[in-house]
Amino acid sequence: MKKTTLLFIFFIVYFSNIITAQTTVGLIQHSTGSIDNGAVLFAPIANKQTFLIDKCGKLLHTWLSEYNPAYSAYLLPDGALLRTGDDPTITPRGGIIEKIEWDGNVTWSYKISSDTVNQHHDIKALPNGNILVIIHEDKTQVAAIAMGRNPSNIINQKLSSEKIIEIQPIGIDSAIVVWEWKVWDHLIQDFDNTKPNFGTVSEHSELLNVNFINGHLNADWLHSNSVDYNEEFNQVMISFRNIGEIWIIDHSTTTAEAASHSGGNSGKGGDILYRWGNPLSYNQGSQSNHKFFAQHDARWLKNGNEYTGKIMVFNNGTGRPSGNFSSIDIISPPVDLFGNYSSVNLPLLPATQSWQYFDTNPTSFYSATMSGAQLLSNGNILICDANAGIFFEIDSTKNKVWEYQSHISPNGPLSQGDITTNISDIFKCQFYSFSYSGFNGHELIPSQPIELNPIQYDCFLDTISTNVNFSNQVDKDFLVYPNPAKNNITILFSEASFNKETLLRIYNSLGKEVFKQNIQSENTNIDMSFLPKGVFMLVVVTNYDKKVLTKKIIKN
Repeated sequence: MKKTTLLFIFFIVYFSNIITAQTTVGLIQHSTGSIDNGAVLFAPIANKQTFLIDKCGKLLHTWLSEYNPAYSAYLLPDGALLRTGDDPTITPRGGIIEKIEWDGNVTWSYKISSDTVNQHHDIKALPNGNILVIIHEDKTQVAAIAMGRNPSNIINQKLSSEKIIEIQPIGIDSAIVVWEWKVWDHLIQDFDNTKPNFGTVSEHSELLNVNFINGHLNADWLHSNSVDYNEEFNQVMISFRNIGEIWIIDHSTTTAEAASHSGGNSGKGGDILYRWGNPLSYNQGSQSNHKFFAQHDARWLKNGNEYTGKIMVFNNGTGRPSGNFSSIDIISPPVDLFGNYSSVNLPLLPATQSWQYFDTNPTSFYSATMSGAQLLSNGNILICDANAGIFFEIDSTKNKVWEYQSHISPNGPLSQGDITTNISDIFKCQFYSFSYSGFNGHELIPSQPIELNPIQYDCFLDTISTNVNFSNQVDKDFLVYPNPAKNNITILFSEASFNKETLLRIYNSLGKEVFKQNIQSENTNIDMSFLPKGVFMLVVVTNYDKKVLTKKIIKN
């Protein structure tokens, strides 16, 4: 008994060390007991493919596009990929939105791209099938001055603004705009009293000071990079990197109301309902109140736990007074049950973040651009370090339990062992549990790790899907399903791994053997009803060739 337990522990330690000691790309670290198992979607900027991998770093699916991403990609509930694309004829990056089916067929492709207007960065699929899109639009020097912009703060005779549109896809290459909101309709300034939007900036947090620079004296003074939607309140949240703020606006308005200061559920039209991150933008507070620095990926949290209703942001940290380092920040906005935000206190509350993650050596985790974070159902957080091409997962105690290094460089895919100093940026990654509706009807069959020349390692994680054709999973020695299980599991051996001298053992998380049985059939049913809920390790020892096979199983 003692000898068997030691053997089991040896295999865990041995394979864990292989992953951490010898890999430069692919799966770097995993912890069997605390990972939220599922699939991770990502689209490297320097590649036309979008990848779906499991938590063992094995490829589940890919989609190929005509375009490099610009920048976001999401898996829709119907299993199609909604992906942005880079029109190479325009600057800045963007201009294309595509819907690609599971089989790779592009069923819709829409272009928003011209010399003055183009889609960029992020999109958001809405419950009604429409899509929110961030649009960059150039304003002439004349138009900017007419709105009270200081002429000294206009570069190259233009000023860039932002708008959000909601489009309804039509046919295979068309869409209609059903809603529109523009920053340009909600400006204030105290520079020129001859202009119609002159006023006291500090008294109007619902408007944007057209002369707020925040160190970005260039045409792209706002630089929106994420958009999210709150179905409960019918509100939209936008992140503006260059001014260090997130904004919330009313989506219940008509387009005409969105251009005004009244209407909608809020009664405030398209004015800013709530903003946070840098109250200096509306002449309130001090530098100590400045909290966001080049931030990305502002999301409402909806997982039904203690964080529900709060907002999470990847705070890149560029220009942070205490040094350049990234953090994951959660704030608790002062909002009531009807979606109304308190504006009694200025600067707008809260005074600081309610939760924050950064590395124990802060400067070792720093992504100057892009990046994102996602709260998972088990309370873990999946983080994308965009500039390093690294995804990692932290648990509730902020310990890293999973890490993956992308294999895509601007020059192509890397081999295991290659140095990753020149890696492709990845805007952000998305996690989907295996119960996600987008996987219904599709096979999730793990192949090899997607880096070139992968090493062999044991991961102790399973790809779980009721749609998998088990008999086709030739890369598996044996399969266990269902997993997680309530009472019974079925073990299906491949012909190559099964023989009648096979012994099966199950160990609990402490390494104690809790079950043992000789296996007589390639298809064996095991009753687990006597076991408590938890994580167990199933170990198969074939006496014939002394082969040891392992798999993690979960009892619900």
